[in-house]
Amino acid sequence: MKVMLCFPPNWNPAMPHLALPTLTAFLRGHGIEVIQRDLNIEVFDEVLTRRHLEGALARLRHDYRSDGTGHQRPEGMASGMGDRRPSRAVAPPELVAWALAHGPKVAARVEQAKSTIRAATFFDGPLGRNAIETVADALQIASLPFFPAALELNTYRPALTADSTHNILREVRDPRFNMLLEIFRRGVIADIKRERPDVVGISIPSMAQMLPGLTIASLIKEAGLPCHVTVGGPHITMLRERLTPGLFELIDSAVVFDGEVPLLRLCEALGGDGDLSKAPNLIYRDGAAIRVTERKKPEKIGSLPLPDFDGLPLDRYLTPRLALPLQTARGCYYGKCAFCNVGYGEPESFSLMRSELLADQMVALQRKYGVEEIFFADEALTPRTLRELSQIFIRDGVGLLWGGCARFERPITGELLNLMYTGGCRMILFGLESASEAIMQRMLKGTQLEHMHRILRESAEAGIWNHTFFFFGFPGETLADAQQTVNFLYEHKQHLNSAGFGPFLLEIDAPVHQSPASFGVSRVIEQPEKDLAIYFDYEITDGMDAHMVELVSSRFMEALPKKHYPQFYIYDVYRLLYACHLSRLGRPMPPWLIPDAEMTAA
Repeated sequence: MKVMLCFPPNWNPAMPHLALPTLTAFLRGHGIEVIQRDLNIEVFDEVLTRRHLEGALARLRHDYRSDGTGHQRPEGMASGMGDRRPSRAVAPPELVAWALAHGPKVAARVEQAKSTIRAATFFDGPLGRNAIETVADALQIASLPFFPAALELNTYRPALTADSTHNILREVRDPRFNMLLEIFRRGVIADIKRERPDVVGISIPSMAQMLPGLTIASLIKEAGLPCHVTVGGPHITMLRERLTPGLFELIDSAVVFDGEVPLLRLCEALGGDGDLSKAPNLIYRDGAAIRVTERKKPEKIGSLPLPDFDGLPLDRYLTPRLALPLQTARGCYYGKCAFCNVGYGEPESFSLMRSELLADQMVALQRKYGVEEIFFADEALTPRTLRELSQIFIRDGVGLLWGGCARFERPITGELLNLMYTGGCRMILFGLESASEAIMQRMLKGTQLEHMHRILRESAEAGIWNHTFFFFGFPGETLADAQQTVNFLYEHKQHLNSAGFGPFLLEIDAPVHQSPASFGVSRVIEQPEKDLAIYFDYEITDGMDAHMVELVSSRFMEALPKKHYPQFYIYDVYRLLYACHLSRLGRPMPPWLIPDAEMTAA
């Protein structure tokens, strides 16, 4: 039995995702041959080449002809894609003109830009910024022939929305908008033809990967390749009751929730009598019927093997130093926040790895891959793990540096934070969400302002990079509540190093979605044509409306001080690596809300 596991764009190109290495380790441990392909980084590496960009520019020149005045006139843009969309969307003329004028220079610089990002030169502020800007420009140029679809640093935007079966079935086959079709045909599809795997598994953790992932599936079916195509990942799990028969034109099955044992049982069934009902957590096509098998009890994280990164192109990630992900637990030990769907609508199952085993895994990754930084991909690290891991590293003299998410809780003391720093912690990402006591209670956050104030101050004093997540617009939040959050942030402007924020999103299976009236939501708006939606519009009984929320978010964004070197803030892993770099140099962590000019003057 041979399995090929594929991870499609778009995800963070600075670090591999844990999905494939976790599945690979489990399957290889049971004697199954596995080929794992991080198509996300493969696509970035392919697109960010001089050859690819010159091809995109040639296509732009063909599609957009000058009218003799210097303006670009689109060729072959006749209508014919249906009732609402032309056969080709017309890119903004000024954007096309910019690409044709500056594209050759960008193409000439793009491979050097990748080399800069993959070396210590990334930490040189101007050099790193110029490299990231070149990469962003290159992605825009490569995407323009497929406008409005776009591959960006932080997402893949399909031409049509990915929350509709109808849209997906149209775009997976449409070369006018799907820039991945030819890349996949030349790459992974050719390799599938050569390797002849029995099973191709496609991991889809996010909505941005839905269209790219199903493009692979569509191409496999188009080529008539004799392999079973299965999909899985958090996004598929969220859609488990919404997967339509139309999607099963592209796939043979879907694995929901944890996938190690179900994928193994699927392989065993396909290698045996073909009875897929023996595989748990499976949704599969059986003739004209779609069948669902029984749910299995989730695996305990301590019973799973060390993730296996063998076969991934670890030297091709867009990062100055190799960082690898790891998990200390599965699930969330708190698991009550009203805005979060961590259990995907089912009772939360939490399992914690023993700290000694966790430390052993980290050291094993260091010895095997030479990694010096680990990013924990947990929902939230427990205070117990933070303490015990730090103590073990201090006791054993382990030099690894690490970061991850944590909650603002009473056990996170100044003493513990100093211990964590000594034990290798260099970044903590805190879920702030709101600094209004009323809204924190309404969202069942379970945190108190007094600890939030103290922990931010004490963690900064310990030398740990502080990142916070927050949002505006939880149902019932007023403008005064939002102002309390802003006031809190500026009160701690010396202690905050970065943040991620935006408007509140009502997500499928979160408590607010399951019990909307309990949280002041009078109506959840589900549109029939968006049959694969995981985010929903809604109406509220009180608080800011959607327009005001967007206005507050945009005004806050506009007021933020400009950063001379924004490349350090793009990804969590860049923040971690930058924090580690500054720590090694003995330099302080830069405050987020203080202008760079003031820092320079100081």
